[in-house]
Amino acid sequence: MPYNPVTDEILEALRGIVGEEHLVLRADLAEEYSHDEMAPVRGWPEVAVFPRSTEEIARIVTLAHENRIPVTTRGAGTGLMGGATAVEGGILLVTARMDRVLEVDEANMVARIEPGVVLLTFQEEMEKRGFFYAPDPGEKSATIGGNVMTNAGGMRAVKHGVTRDHVRGLKVVTADGSVIDLGGKVAKNASGYNLMHLMIGSEGTLGIVTEITVRLLPLPAELTSLLVPFQSLEDAVGVVPTLGKEGIIPQALEFFRRDVLEASTDYLGRAFPHGGAPVYLLLRMEASSPAEMERLIDRTGRLCLEAGAEDVLIADTAERQRALWDARGAFLEALGWSEQDECDIVVPRDRIAEIVLYSDRIAEDIGLRLSSFGHAGDGNIHINILRENLERGEWESRRDRVMELIYQKCAELGGKVSGEHGIGHSKRAFLAQYSHPVELEMMRRIKAAFDPGGILNPGKIL
Repeated sequence: MPYNPVTDEILEALRGIVGEEHLVLRADLAEEYSHDEMAPVRGWPEVAVFPRSTEEIARIVTLAHENRIPVTTRGAGTGLMGGATAVEGGILLVTARMDRVLEVDEANMVARIEPGVVLLTFQEEMEKRGFFYAPDPGEKSATIGGNVMTNAGGMRAVKHGVTRDHVRGLKVVTADGSVIDLGGKVAKNASGYNLMHLMIGSEGTLGIVTEITVRLLPLPAELTSLLVPFQSLEDAVGVVPTLGKEGIIPQALEFFRRDVLEASTDYLGRAFPHGGAPVYLLLRMEASSPAEMERLIDRTGRLCLEAGAEDVLIADTAERQRALWDARGAFLEALGWSEQDECDIVVPRDRIAEIVLYSDRIAEDIGLRLSSFGHAGDGNIHINILRENLERGEWESRRDRVMELIYQKCAELGGKVSGEHGIGHSKRAFLAQYSHPVELEMMRRIKAAFDPGGILNPGKIL
């Protein structure tokens, strides 16, 4: 789809909206703005703007709409699929300055925030007020606007759901510069098509979110973590459905293997409480009282031991729990010494071992090293394909073959291309290959209805 360039007249108009100090031309733009955190996707905008308000964004989008200029929205740039990369040039709209908590409504248990609010900062601020913001994606430096646009999941999704489950309302700038409010502080809404939920996970292709109303929960009274070593992946993930049947739903339930654990501890320079098992489950339990927690730990531990666990290690202090979860949180960074790409697949929980072991076999046959870990509680697996010392062209060829086989197997097992990272630019071909043609056509029609000029984050998803 052809677009128009950003002319001197357009630049002057943009300066009038955001101010000279909040506009950066491509020649002066830092290299980090040409890509996100991992995906091998590069794209330079002609200009980057850093607006401060909904009104400024509406004026920018109106200008782009009238002149047919693409607009790519970017938060912290921590995505992994090239979603915030300006592959068609045009305007890069960075929301980093829109970082205010506008309101905390204790009576309705909601907060109203701007999209540039950083996840970790918001979580900590809410905890000081006695509230709990449940979504917990692994990248804590991400913005909540980015979380909303990718419908980010994370480790607490097994009990509390993904970002979508905690959004009550959105203020959105549409593709023609109009401003609309979707949802609100209400707990229920059956008023026509749910456009708010359609916007969540749309990766900036349907509208630009400028305010978010999120649900808050009371802080859990008791938190305890369990580290459970196993000799086999099958035994480790095999106990997960059993826990669910028994009504045990941890706040988080992760699986990982020795290789990625060793990489993480080396990266952090810290010892781990247990280092000899091939596979681990890491669980965080929440309860309303010490007595309830004791019963929960006893039942969980018994079921794990019956399923073949070597031991059940209890971390019942904040320091011990932090050591466990810091190691888990560093997995991706620990693998960062090698260029990598990722399959962010999701399968039914009882097929986790099958897809992971299949991936191991094909990678060995093709001559690549994988490192797999993920969310055992919801079947979302991160299969990282490492380049190591391979020549780039050879690595890309082998990587593409491994990815094709993994996605094919994932589809056979009833899985999906992405569990939480989105499609962006780098996984568009796989979405097209493993989606029904009617489903894809419906997505195209939705895109055309929301953005008939195709200016919002072009080159993504479809």
